[in-house]
Amino acid sequence: MNRIDEKDRAGIFDKVIDRRDTNSLKHDGMAERGMPAGVLPFWVADMDFEAPPEAVLAATRAAAHGVYGYSIAGKGYYDAAINWQKTRFGWDVDRDWIITTPGVVFMVASAVRALSEPGDTIMIQNPVYAVFAPVLRANDRKVVSSDLKLVDGRYEIDFDDFEKVMTESGTKIFLLCHPHNPIGRVWTREELKRMGEICIEHGVLVISDEIHEDFVYGDKRHVPFAAADPLFPPITVTCTAPSKTFNLAGLQASNAFVANPELRRKINRALDACDVGLNPIAIAAAEAAYRYGAPWLESLKEYLLGNYAMLRGVLERELPAVRPMELEATYLAWLDCSGLGMTHVDMVGAFAHKAKVWLNDGATFGANGAGFMRMNLACPRSTLNEGILRIVEAFG
Repeated sequence: MNRIDEKDRAGIFDKVIDRRDTNSLKHDGMAERGMPAGVLPFWVADMDFEAPPEAVLAATRAAAHGVYGYSIAGKGYYDAAINWQKTRFGWDVDRDWIITTPGVVFMVASAVRALSEPGDTIMIQNPVYAVFAPVLRANDRKVVSSDLKLVDGRYEIDFDDFEKVMTESGTKIFLLCHPHNPIGRVWTREELKRMGEICIEHGVLVISDEIHEDFVYGDKRHVPFAAADPLFPPITVTCTAPSKTFNLAGLQASNAFVANPELRRKINRALDACDVGLNPIAIAAAEAAYRYGAPWLESLKEYLLGNYAMLRGVLERELPAVRPMELEATYLAWLDCSGLGMTHVDMVGAFAHKAKVWLNDGATFGANGAGFMRMNLACPRSTLNEGILRIVEAFG
């Protein structure tokens, strides 16, 4: 693999790339989703940046080969994924633990089907990733929530409620979002241990969605749930992917780490029923990103923090009625818009049709997300600046 010179990274995040008419979920099909012409999209969580040059080069070479037959992830892929967990998070994982799938949501659904029965209860923590509840219900599971509590501008876990909801509902699986989307919290080791101890006490398995593990800022540190306590690996399915980290979502590759051989056997049996695998371009790009993408990622995180600082600074000066929550993790700003004094429905409509910016409706993350909007910051600063100006002009 030829490395890309560091000097060639300069300006990569300021580059504006026209994604229209590329079958982009984020940019195309606006009219079909009720969005007006000219709206700026800051919704679905992919980035408007080119992937790391090394990943692009690896994908290009794989595509140029011209034969796109059935493919397997080889030793190089697994070694790269294992090394990433070790060097970034100090977590030692075995090759036998790894299950590859096309995506984290696919893995979550497969694990739920493998480890529970129709009618079983799955617990989440609203406001949380909007896809969780619909996917669980589509798989005939009952969904309950131990809602996160907003205390002095920061979300916290109500552990008494956590245990009460779990026991009263007969929860089978707890679906953890870590780091948490959309609120941007990094769960501490102490919080993870408390949740895990309650789950063990009540015989509850944990599926931990850690797709945003690489976007943690400042003095915060991501601790994989399974690494928070020696008792946790046997009850845990950890879902990760290079898709958010390196903007490879469209290539569809993810990794689950499952230490318990019985859980792994059940999940693999469920996956065998679907006969899924990874494609050769995804394998090549993901391996290259894991091997060579760390410097690109560190530059990206600095850029994202700059975007967040700009958003927060402008809103504090020009529109204090819209208040971004502290960004500990992810590249998704969770905006408290309750100060606008509007009904939630009117507010959502005003963002799209008056400000002409396409943000995620906070209520889709759970009923306690009403009054909030989620804004994707992973775009060139000029694009974000235009979006912020539109918001200020519309509501100021």
